[in-house]
Order: sequence, then structure tokens, then C-alpha cells
Amino acid sequence: MRTMKATGVIVEYNPFHNGHLLHLQETKKVSGADVVVAVMSGHFLQRGEPAIVSKWARARMALEAGVDLVIELPYAFATQHAETFAKGSISLLDSIGCDSFCFGSEDGDIDSFETTLTLINDRKEDYNTYIKKFVSEGMSYPSALAKAYQSLSRDDRMIDLSKPNNILGYHYLEARQSIGSALRAFTITRQAAQYHDEHISSPTIASATSIRKTIFASNSQEETIGNVLPSTSLDILRTYKQEFGNFHNWENYWPLLQYNIVSSTKDSLKEIYEIEEGIENRIVDCVKKSTSFEDLMLNLKTKRYTWTRLQRMLLHILTNTYKEDMRERHEYPAYIRLLGMNKQGREYLRHSKKNMSLPLISKLSTANQKDIALDVRAAEVYSLGLQNSASRKKLLHQEWSQHPIIL
Repeated sequence: MRTMKATGVIVEYNPFHNGHLLHLQETKKVSGADVVVAVMSGHFLQRGEPAIVSKWARARMALEAGVDLVIELPYAFATQHAETFAKGSISLLDSIGCDSFCFGSEDGDIDSFETTLTLINDRKEDYNTYIKKFVSEGMSYPSALAKAYQSLSRDDRMIDLSKPNNILGYHYLEARQSIGSALRAFTITRQAAQYHDEHISSPTIASATSIRKTIFASNSQEETIGNVLPSTSLDILRTYKQEFGNFHNWENYWPLLQYNIVSSTKDSLKEIYEIEEGIENRIVDCVKKSTSFEDLMLNLKTKRYTWTRLQRMLLHILTNTYKEDMRERHEYPAYIRLLGMNKQGREYLRHSKKNMSLPLISKLSTANQKDIALDVRAAEVYSLGLQNSASRKKLLHQEWSQHPIIL
């Protein structure tokens, strides 16, 4: 039998929608791969927020839509800034034996990404100097990156590093280079909806942000989002709400976050991961006058700190993730957690498992307990976002008892 070719996608599927389906179909075309492996964030996501439904429900959405294998990006990488998020994701795709990976971007031209990476590598010292200068002037880190890049070049062949998916794509290529991987990179232009769009404006394509906003604002999901999701995703959303009682958003965790902050000393908050520059003082002051999570965010927001960065800080407070916890993690993921597979994915694993550079974990009890500690804690906290105690118990039980989903 010939060797099966695998390509990777880096996803959150929060939830899986028609734009994701288009990306998946195009990924298969451009890569010519037999198998698509999705490395998917767990219960909490890169922008510092809870996923609308559990990783198991989102893994099933992916498999129903045609992904062959779903593996988990651990909390220590999934809830990080773009550089670490990319490093963890690309490392896992390389370790599971992918030949390539494909990402969506605003630019849509892989040569532009390669040229940009070369330029920044050639002028790394200047680039870092610009970043430090702009941050010291009070600019947010993402804005400083974009402006530093603009200061290096006016070349039309370069990508726009102010765009969120271009930024991630750049870091994917940077991560591939840093680990010495031979993964081939492909990119596909995002269609219709943009990453941060808050309203559904296209008949069939919408951003995950706008879909979530519509779901939380409306009781009739079929009428409002039925055209922008595959029917299988809609069915899984409906089943999840019936089975567990509610979807997850930050407001579900507001009382827990509020308690964690007001019951902590400022010295202990200072040790939480990503808390720096005295922001703990502002957090304590703002939480006392806020009545909801959104209210807290509006009170906290400054020019220096992006919404995403603040959300990640608050997430680490919610999960009691300290700087020491992150210092002790491995530079790259230490294992591959398998969430689900179809027949094609199972066949791929059967032939490639012996060549994988990391242990493949199909049940949590077989993993090194120190390596999975952050993920277990994240699962415990995530379950508290459900209103019913029986549902919380059921979801948490899944973390230990759930075998990989097989279609």
C-alpha cells in the first residue's frame, strides 16, 4: 500500500460553519492529501474565551464535515499569543506526520508570506528594536508588530501584518522554520466574512463571531443561522443544548471570576500568567464596580491592552494558571491527544503511528499526569459554565472516560 499523505489545518471550529467547510474542501484540493488532520483548541480558545460547546461536540462537527483526524491543542498553547499558539500547532502537525498544512488568510498568496518571513529574518534586530520602541510608547503589542513591520518595508510583495489571519499565518511559517520542519505551507483567501465581523451579512458565509453573537441573541437558531452552518453542525448545537442545558460564554463564568479576583491578594494576582505592569491593581478596582463580564471588560479596556490580551489575563485568573505553571510546561506539546477520527483517519494512524515522535493519547488516564494537569484543570473549570449540576458532572466525566469519537 502506498504511503498516505496528510495535510493539517489549525482550527477552533467555534462552531464549524460554511466558511470552515469551504476551507476544508480547498485544503484537500491544493494539498492533494489523502487525509486532513485538524489540530483543534480545547475548551478555551486563543482569544481568551470559552468555546460555545465542548471540544467533543466540536470534534464531531469537524468529522461530520469531512475532517479525518482531530487532535487537541493543549491549554498551554491554545490560550496564548500568536507565536506560542503557532509553535504548539505546527509542532503537533509535524509530530503526527503531516506533509503540509493549509491556513486561511486575508492575503491568500503563500509566496508573499515566504517573502515576508525572509525580510523579517534578514532584519530581525531592526524589527525587534522597532517593536520595543512602539510598545514603550504605549502601543499594544499587535499594533507594535504591525507598525514595526511597516517601518521595515514598503514592498508590495509583503503581506499586511495588521490582519489577524495574516498574523497567524506568518507565525505558522515562523514556527515551521524554528522547529526545522519540512512541512509545505499553503494558504487560501478567506471568503466573504472577516474574522471579527459581528453581524451575518452574507447568505451562506459568516464569521464564527457573528454566529455566536446571533445564537446568544436569538432563541430560534434554525431561522437565524441555518444557512451559514452545515446541517450537521446545527444538529450538534441543538443536541448539545438539549443534553447539557446551555451554551458557554464568558457571562456563565462571571461569578466565579469575580470571586477569584476579590478573594485574591494583589500579590497573588501578580503571579498569574500574563499579569504584568501593575495591571492587577486596575483589575481589582474595576471588578468592584462591574456588574457583568462585559461590563468588566469595558471598564478595563485601555489603548495599551487589547481586548484579547485582557481576556486571556482574566481566563488565567479564572483557571488559576500561574507564571510558574507556564514556566514548567514543555517548549512544545509533549503528547498528541486524539479526539476523533473517521475510517480514513483510523487507517492513517494504523500505518503512521509507529513513526510518530510523540506518544498518542486516546484516553487521559494513560497520559503523564503532570503533562495534562493544565488541561484537566481547564476541563474542570469549563464544566462549571453549565447551569445544571448533573450536566457539569456529565461533562467533566467525559474528560476521563470519553474514548476518541469514531465515525
